[in-house]
Amino acid sequence: MAERTVRVVIVDDHSIFRSGLRADLDASVEVVGEAADAASAVAVIAATAPDVVLLDVHLPAGAGAASGPDAAGGEAVIREAAPSVPSTRFLALSVSDAAEDVVRVIRAGARGYITKGSSGAEVSSAVHAVADGDAVFSPRLAGFVLDAFGAAVGETATTNDELDRLSSREQEVMRLIARGYAYKEVAAELFISMKTVESHVSAVLRKLQLSSRYELTAWASARRLL
Repeated sequence: MAERTVRVVIVDDHSIFRSGLRADLDASVEVVGEAADAASAVAVIAATAPDVVLLDVHLPAGAGAASGPDAAGGEAVIREAAPSVPSTRFLALSVSDAAEDVVRVIRAGARGYITKGSSGAEVSSAVHAVADGDAVFSPRLAGFVLDAFGAAVGETATTNDELDRLSSREQEVMRLIARGYAYKEVAAELFISMKTVESHVSAVLRKLQLSSRYELTAWASARRLL
């Protein structure tokens, strides 16, 4: 069965990067628009209603935009665009791995954060994961997310008690998912079907009383299980 097509908008102020990324994305990722600044991005996103927006965190405000730092940057695009396109998800793609950038854009509503060192295949995989409702970010950035959001998900039971709720296979799946693996990568790694992976992930989230992959990564990072 062919992988479904995901419609994306690329937002980055470097045209060469946008062109290179467009060329490197898988055929299952259709670029329906581009923008080089925050104001243009909001307009393009409203006009195209993409499944996913690939968004740099550092952007100029653009012509006609209000002045000041709140009018620029990836978080400004999310705040302005998200209300008009509720089904669109935002994935930060930046050269920066600074903690403040990661936390700021996730607080604004991004579903993930990956760096520009990612390959076209990795970005494509992340796009599909985010489109499917998962949260995706580079595993080494998990500590930043934990610092900002980890306290709430860490206040459950002790690590051993929680791990005892999971079967050995569920623990294997949990660690891979928490490290940022896509479902199909987990399936290949463990020689099981995608449907089985989905079943295990649902069981893990239910048993640990978590609601998303994002919370699972923060939970695992807090317990040094990655």
